[in-house]
Parts: sequence; C-alpha cells; structure tokens
Amino acid sequence: MRAPRILLLAVICAIVPVGAASFDFPPDATSARPFESWLADLLVEARERGYGDELLARTLGGLQPLPNVLENDRTQPEAKLTFEEYVSRRVTPDAVRRGRELLLTHREVLGEIRDAFGVPPSVIVAIWGLESRFGQSSGDVPVFAALATLAWEARRGAFFRSQLYDALTIVDRGYIDAPSMSGSWAGAMGQPQFMPSSYLAYAVDFDGDGRRDIWTSHADTFASIANYLKSHGWRGDEWGREVRATPATLRRIAKGVGSRDSGCRAMRGMTGVRSLADWRRLGPKRADGRDLPSTPRHARLVRAGTRQFLVYDNYDALLRYNCAHHYALSVALLADRLR
Repeated sequence: MRAPRILLLAVICAIVPVGAASFDFPPDATSARPFESWLADLLVEARERGYGDELLARTLGGLQPLPNVLENDRTQPEAKLTFEEYVSRRVTPDAVRRGRELLLTHREVLGEIRDAFGVPPSVIVAIWGLESRFGQSSGDVPVFAALATLAWEARRGAFFRSQLYDALTIVDRGYIDAPSMSGSWAGAMGQPQFMPSSYLAYAVDFDGDGRRDIWTSHADTFASIANYLKSHGWRGDEWGREVRATPATLRRIAKGVGSRDSGCRAMRGMTGVRSLADWRRLGPKRADGRDLPSTPRHARLVRAGTRQFLVYDNYDALLRYNCAHHYALSVALLADRLR
C-alpha cells in the first residue's frame, strides 16, 4: 500500500502546490477550513472512490475558489425579485417571438421528441429559453471550480460534493472533456442547464452520434429536457391555468383547504389538492371571469404576487426542474404564449 500512497501524495502536491495562498473568503462562509486543505482531503477521498490520478490532475488541478460563485449563491433572482418583476424579465415579447421562430425551425425533431416522450414542444422550448436563452447563454464558468467552491463553502456542501463526484464520472466516461465542461455559477451545464447528477440520469443521445451532447446538439438538448419531465411525472399537455379569486374567496380557501405538507419548499407553499368541481364551489373563476371547466381532474392553488393559479400534476414536474414558483410559472406562461 505504500507505493500508491506515495503516488497520491505526489498528485496532491501537483494539484495543491506547497506554499499556495490560503483562500479563506468570504467572511460569512460556513466552512472554516482553508480551501487548499479542503481540496487535499477531497483528493484523498476521490482516490479511495476509484478515480484515477490522471483524471484528478486533469479536472481538479490548479483549482481556486471563485468569489462570484458564492455571491451569486446568496442573490438568486427567484429570492430577490417579485413575481411580477421576474416574469416581466423572462416572458418578454422578444422571448415569445424568438421562441415561436425556433418552434418552427426545429418542428420536425420536436415532433419526434413529443412522440417519444409525450412532452409538448412549447414546454420544451420554454424551458430552453429560460435556462439558456435558447442556447445562447449556457454559462462560461468552469464546472469543477464552481462545484468545488460550493462544496467547500459547506452551506450545501454535501449536495455539491456529490455533484463534484458526478462531474468526475462524466469526464471519466468520456462524455465530454474537462476543458469544455463549462456552465453556470452553480455548476449547471449545457443548454438545458443540467446538474451533473441530472445529466447522468436523464441526458439522452437522441441524434444517435454516440454522445449525450447537451452543449451543442439541439436534438439531445430537447430530448434530455423531455426525458427529465417525463421521468418526473409529466403526462399530457396541460400544466394548469390562471384564475381570479376575491379576497373573501382566498380566505375561504385558506381556512377550508389548507397547505400541502410534502415536497420541496415551493411545493409546501401550495394548497392541498381538490377536484375542479370542489374549486368551482369554492369560488375561483377563470382569468376571463367564466366558471372553471367541469373536467374530472384535480388541482392545487398557487398564489404568486397578486396573481393566482390552479395547477395540475404536470406543474410538479416543472418544480422538479427548479423548485421555485417564479421559475415554474414563467415556463408555463411562456409555453402558453408559444403554443
């Protein structure tokens, strides 16, 4: 066992140079350890997990924490903007125009993907638009540096540490080379902005070239989004609808329906589930003032800013993509405009 340990020590010294500056920002980080000390321990653990020295040198060599990553983690727009502000910045006339153009441009492959996965093209393109401006802004932050920074910070250290290992697996399996592996400040990758774990679980090689390429392939990008939604319960076309409810109606709903008691934070911010027949009796109306439909389905009420929405089971799949009502409703509203 002595020779492998000596080799690993040499790798660590090459990746974390002796005498390197001690990175200990920011003052409010929950991790008290210098970054290079944390990284050295990570390398030992990665080696024990079976990742090779050459892979570790290629992916983790010379890493330094990124201050802008920590800043962005604390100022996410879903938390800082009102719902009206968030939607107005994303469901814009330009986004609708561009989305409609791209639906036509890619209508053939989107139709094939709808047949394969059962997800409407408008929903796929809406997610594509919000995630990467229809592929124009996938992020240029080195994924390994972003994930390592967030894993070191320790606020959500366990999650990002696992994502870091999944990123190593992606490179180890030859899906993409490490220098090309760029993404958002949070380590989300490619045109659909998949985290490494989502890539391994849901990315699809739809164009048949042997690679699950969510960076440059439209077919793989669209199919991967569709596969993610289908795998999280998307069925059919509808996500829900905007409704009107008077203050008296909202008080009656709050008293009689209650809140959902499971799921992520946004899911727990919805009401309990009721049939549309029950919602008709409780009082909400369609956005145009007409009565709700009498179809036999169930829905929950979501309040966002000054607006209310009755959402169906498919809406949960959107929250699984990003658990924020600002995001999920923006996708849904953009998809409706595109459709």
